[in-house]
Amino acid sequence: MENRSIWALHGLTGYFIAVALLLSILAFLSTAAIKTQVATAQQNYEVKDPLGIKKFGPDLSNETHIIVHGTPVGGDVKHKYKFVK
Repeated sequence: MENRSIWALHGLTGYFIAVALLLSILAFLSTAAIKTQVATAQQNYEVKDPLGIKKFGPDLSNETHIIVHGTPVGGDVKHKYKFVK
């Protein structure tokens, strides 16, 4: 008696499914990286009040001195950059 299962993919079928899945993940991540890089390359920044920046202080406190010209990329809400269009 043979033990057959729907999910038992062996041989070339399993190989082709695995390769197709990995290539689709690679394509998705590559296009996401390119979109992020293009969006970030179109931003520029300026430092407001550079003499007010402290060497020591709480984490991310000096980020209030940076003004980024452009739109935010991704869903980063941790940083305190000021975005100006």
